Amino acid sequence: MTKPIILCVDDEAVVLNSLKIQLKSAFQDRYLYEMAESANEALEIIEEYRSDGVDVIVIVSDWLMPGIKGDEFLIQVHEKYPKVVKILLTGQADQSAIERACEQAELHSYLAKPWNSEDLITAIQSGLSTRDN
Repeated sequence: MTKPIILCVDDEAVVLNSLKIQLKSAFQDRYLYEMAESANEALEIIEEYRSDGVDVIVIVSDWLMPGIKGDEFLIQVHEKYPKVVKILLTGQADQSAIERACEQAELHSYLAKPWNSEDLITAIQSGLSTRDN
């Protein structure tokens, strides 16, 4: 059986690389780690894995990206996959976008960039424990 997925979405490759290193260090081989440089790419990844019967269980998304903003992306994901744990990781989101993501996407956490690795791991762990209940 394929492991569940943690998906990170950010238009900066350096941020994605940093996230992947931190996640692998914390969770090792418990999960698969996918990176997407846009919301559209992330949606394709989610659909591809879902068609193979594999769950994306956590999404860590930037807000300010070309095309679809992070809050809009997370709302779209929530409409199709409400159990996915959604975390917004950004230095750019305005308060109304965060509130919209909380209300319409059941945003689990908001973390500001630059982020603390321990805070990110804690947010993912608490989201997964909530998801499993």
